[in-house]
Amino acid sequence: MTMIPFSFEATRAAGLARLAEFAPRTARDYAAKRNTDEGPGVRSGVSMLSPYIRARMVTEEEVLSAVLERFSWTSAEKFIQEVFWRAYFKGFLETRPAIWHNYLTDLRNLENIKGDLAYQMAINGKTFIACFDHWVDELKTTGYLHNHARMWFASIWIFTLKLPWQLGADFMYRHLIDGDPASNTLSWRWVGGLHTKGKTYLARADNIEKYTNGRFKPTGLAVNAVALEEAQLPGPSPMPPASGQWPEGNYGLLFTSEDLVCEGAKPASIAIPLEPVSKPGGIEGTVSADFRKAALHDTTLRAPPTQLHHLAALAPETVLQWCKDNNLSTVAVAYAPVGPEADVLTLIEPHLSQHNITLLRVRRRYDTLAWPHATRGFFALKEKIPGLLEKLNLSKQATLL
Repeated sequence: MTMIPFSFEATRAAGLARLAEFAPRTARDYAAKRNTDEGPGVRSGVSMLSPYIRARMVTEEEVLSAVLERFSWTSAEKFIQEVFWRAYFKGFLETRPAIWHNYLTDLRNLENIKGDLAYQMAINGKTFIACFDHWVDELKTTGYLHNHARMWFASIWIFTLKLPWQLGADFMYRHLIDGDPASNTLSWRWVGGLHTKGKTYLARADNIEKYTNGRFKPTGLAVNAVALEEAQLPGPSPMPPASGQWPEGNYGLLFTSEDLVCEGAKPASIAIPLEPVSKPGGIEGTVSADFRKAALHDTTLRAPPTQLHHLAALAPETVLQWCKDNNLSTVAVAYAPVGPEADVLTLIEPHLSQHNITLLRVRRRYDTLAWPHATRGFFALKEKIPGLLEKLNLSKQATLL
């Protein structure tokens, strides 16, 4: 099957243009087509906004506003729910950081398996399961997979190929341009029966054939999906503290790949790393790495040149030197949820504190309102969505485009 190459332009302008183009199709059209994987180069049923939302080059509030200025909540309910799924995963992992840190430990412990033939056949698309091998190629070539394909992929990896879920999640995370620690890790756990205990997702040949429009009809897939097991995890912890607004006065604004807009901030100095924080587990896919680096570059082009300072990397030494050069006693950064950027900020904070410099994490109101409802399954958040939209002042009259 010939791969149709395509690429995402890593700019905020491209993300907003994609939003404007897709917003009129977020009601019935989306609900009817969203589960169909038409293949790379087509994608008429899905928004393709995830890379931009992932880095918050386009924010969830902008997306929701663009939809609700055209449709009622009930008309665009399916699409709006998909936007809030990201908030659900983020909030769930935020109060259960042990899931992320256990995953990183597991990756280190499973390093020796990467030399096994079964693993090598899987990551090189040599399993002789045509759809799976195609998705491996598509993932490496484009940095993207349809959401339905991601579920099939994970199910085949776990239940048919019988490989550790952590290595599959790692492979996908390192290649996806919208790879997200929360969404990716928790989705793989859900497929394997760890997120919702005992509930698994089994990839079926008839389902794959139907929702790929007959492009694939695999044979030899697992017919049973026995839930994976693990040691009991700690219960949820309180939401970490954060500020709800940018400070005033002489402060520095530090960008990370988690949020590349930071609207409303009025800093004296801006620091943007030239390189994104490395994804754990191994070498990042070329397409993913190029997109993330280009997204940071786009952010530098949107920043006032008189305030802008480039950092070779996001690290304690580079951030401290920037603070010293600009006489900063406060550094504000958009809140980084559980993941690599948050782990680096955890290292940076005490380094700055030793020099009487405060690191202030600023969390968006959208996250502060939505995350506390991600306590159990998605339904607890789903039923709150209409009220959350009201609190966020998102209506058919409020547009950010």
